[in-house]
Amino acid sequence: MKFALAAAYSDPLDLPALARAADTSGWEAFALSDHVVHHERPKTPYPYTADGSRRWPEFTPWPDPWVTIGALAAVTERLRFFTNVYVLPLRDPYSVAKAVGTAAVLSRNRVALGIGVGWSRDEFELLGPEFGNRGRRTDEMIEVMRKLWTGRMVEHRGAHYAFERLEMSPAPSEPVPIYFGGLSDAALRRAARLGDGWISDIHSTEELRAKCAELARLRAEAGRSGTPFAVIASANDASNVDGYRRLEEAGVTHLMTMPWFFYGGPDIPLAQKLESVARFSDDVIAKMR
Repeated sequence: MKFALAAAYSDPLDLPALARAADTSGWEAFALSDHVVHHERPKTPYPYTADGSRRWPEFTPWPDPWVTIGALAAVTERLRFFTNVYVLPLRDPYSVAKAVGTAAVLSRNRVALGIGVGWSRDEFELLGPEFGNRGRRTDEMIEVMRKLWTGRMVEHRGAHYAFERLEMSPAPSEPVPIYFGGLSDAALRRAARLGDGWISDIHSTEELRAKCAELARLRAEAGRSGTPFAVIASANDASNVDGYRRLEEAGVTHLMTMPWFFYGGPDIPLAQKLESVARFSDDVIAKMR
């Protein structure tokens, strides 16, 4: 199992130090979250809590993930980066392909694109894209971006996007992995059919075991059982090596966590967070190798 440090809700000015600490202490990846704005009185309930309230308070920082990944890649050597998750259909495929492709080139292929179709109708209404067809547009956007990342002359004729022969440079020298978030049947089918991996919400070990089994079944239906597939999960009932080994046996390939929750809580100073990154590596990551 590999380990990813989740950086959501962190002070943006702390992120370079946290990334450097993860880079030098055996962590595999660093995850950045995405929203453009948060309405004071949202009309859309948050789908991942029982009462529909958001997990974060007002004025929690949400820095642009691709600007941030560019900055963090410049101060690290081996650490990988992915989004958890980027609201893809809130944007157009061309600007996303340009940002992600550039980050892949400058980081020497240390990035992956974790995407979701989005839950906040408020955000879509503000930025302009249609909310109702976001799933279908996401499928086509992935096809478009993968064409653009080839570095060749490409063309496209689709239901939502069409263009004559063109090229986008610079292009990544390796394919950019695409991971999918979401818990719905449609989200799991999309991950199994189109993705290089799936990103969970916060689940129990048994819930994750069931999700892994369902994804394996869906991937077999899609004829993709033989292709590599990452399951990036956060567990609410695992906090030590034995618990993480059970997750690994269930099919989880990457554990995503905030180590400071185990060594002082979410509001400890940066110095203690840096200590927690190294301590988790000693207590868990080194023993899982």
